[in-house]
Amino acid sequence: MLCIDELFKGRHFDREIIILCVRWYLRFKLSYGDLVEMMAERGVDLAHTTIMRWIQRFVPEFEKRWNRFAYKAGRSWRVDETYVKIKGRWTYLYRAVDSDGKTIDFLLRANRDVAAAKALFQRAFKCQGRSPRAITLDGYQASRRAAGEFLGEHRRGGRTEARSSKYLDNLIEQDHRSIKLRLGPMLGFKRFRRAPIAIAGIELMHRIAPIRLTHTATRGGFSASVRRARGCGDGHSRARRACLSEIPPRVPAAFPGRRGLCRLS
Repeated sequence: MLCIDELFKGRHFDREIIILCVRWYLRFKLSYGDLVEMMAERGVDLAHTTIMRWIQRFVPEFEKRWNRFAYKAGRSWRVDETYVKIKGRWTYLYRAVDSDGKTIDFLLRANRDVAAAKALFQRAFKCQGRSPRAITLDGYQASRRAAGEFLGEHRRGGRTEARSSKYLDNLIEQDHRSIKLRLGPMLGFKRFRRAPIAIAGIELMHRIAPIRLTHTATRGGFSASVRRARGCGDGHSRARRACLSEIPPRVPAAFPGRRGLCRLS
């Protein structure tokens, strides 16, 4: 894995600007044009294709740094698929989360069949390094067949219960919203091979629990009380610092008109 200096070596723009654009695009409902306009207001002139290349280049690196320190997911999984449009055609995004809503893994496939669901189970098992206690599926027969075949082939598959429950599966159905809300303004992807990288970045921003600041007025100024959102324990805090330690505040202090910003890392 490259160190942070080697990762941005030879880049025309400062690394703080690069990471800021990547983070804003993946986290908020912004288009490339919106980011170009926002950067122009701050004295940074760049093209929308430059931001697109940054997404493709740096998202895998950020994901590697997060996975080094992130805790393993829980042992009760929810598996479901949703739809993503690529070049005017609907494709299938398979996702797996645990009982707390933490993303385990995802897989983008052109077809909704047994092979696609089975490939997701293989990726998820390899990512976690252990078998789950239970896998909750929807009523789609291809997913149930894929789970049965994969657990039958896996040496520890007999310890895992494959079940269907509409009530328990509501968790991942609701979790799809955060991903689909960001994918909506993108108006679909143009190339299938580039879509998984952008989706991986959106999933990464979804995994990193945001830190909200509540400012309370005092005589000396403001006191910030930091509250961590859902599931952000010590392990997530270490992973967040490792992955985003080089990411500046929402607007870098070097930009004009911004003072008094505190760095959270």
